[in-house]
Amino acid sequence: MMEHAPTYTLVFIALLALMSLPMAIAVGLRRAKTGIMMLAGDDEDLLRRIRAHGNFIEYVPLALLALAGAEMAGAAPWLLITCGLVLMAARLIHYIGFRHNPNGPARLIGTLMTTLTILALSVAILLRMAGLV
Repeated sequence: MMEHAPTYTLVFIALLALMSLPMAIAVGLRRAKTGIMMLAGDDEDLLRRIRAHGNFIEYVPLALLALAGAEMAGAAPWLLITCGLVLMAARLIHYIGFRHNPNGPARLIGTLMTTLTILALSVAILLRMAGLV
């Protein structure tokens, strides 16, 4: 089953790594503006920036591991590309929601999309490994 290196996953690793850079820069710029170099002080905007970036960093690596696992297990390219694109959209939607309206629907939508992507990839791995697809 382990047929090739995770080519599709590598593309999404690069794209998501690039996506994370503006998030990290936003934190750094806010730190420079406020002079708060540790934690978030009492700055709500800095806290949102930190958590929005942190949430990305918490979930994206697991999703990329699942994407790589599915690819190495031989999942169909359409599934890999779809899951990679949904993951990118999910994380962007979540980030925008978290930054601008943390109690609004965008954050929940991004979370659900991320969770469903990880679920789909995990099921794909298990089905491939069991020889059921």
